[in-house]
Amino acid sequence: MPFHVCNGATMMCSFGMAPSTLVVLPIHRMLTSDQPAANINDHVPMLNIMPFGMCTTPSNPEVASATAAALGVLTPMPCIAVTPAPWVPGAVSPPVILDGVPALDDISILMCTWGGVIKIVYPGEVTEMIS
Repeated sequence: MPFHVCNGATMMCSFGMAPSTLVVLPIHRMLTSDQPAANINDHVPMLNIMPFGMCTTPSNPEVASATAAALGVLTPMPCIAVTPAPWVPGAVSPPVILDGVPALDDISILMCTWGGVIKIVYPGEVTEMIS
């Protein structure tokens, strides 16, 4: 069974060079292990999703530009995710609703516009499971 994700969870992007930490504001009015609990709408770049160090995908315009300037040598640039859609699938079977939408579990993924897949490495707590 997956764990409920909360503030302080560790994430990794498939094109990022470093892990990042999920920031969950206390707007959902629920705590898990004394931290604000997350739902699938906690996906806003630079609010919930912090940078992943350097980005290595050529589909990122900054990486493509730097790589072209380096005569084709892959040149990583700062990894600021572009995540317009919520986490999927969320806790949906059976549905666990948090603030009107599914709660975020540690098996959900988040897609970056540049092609990266963001996954939860550590949910921030290991006491509350979501079935």
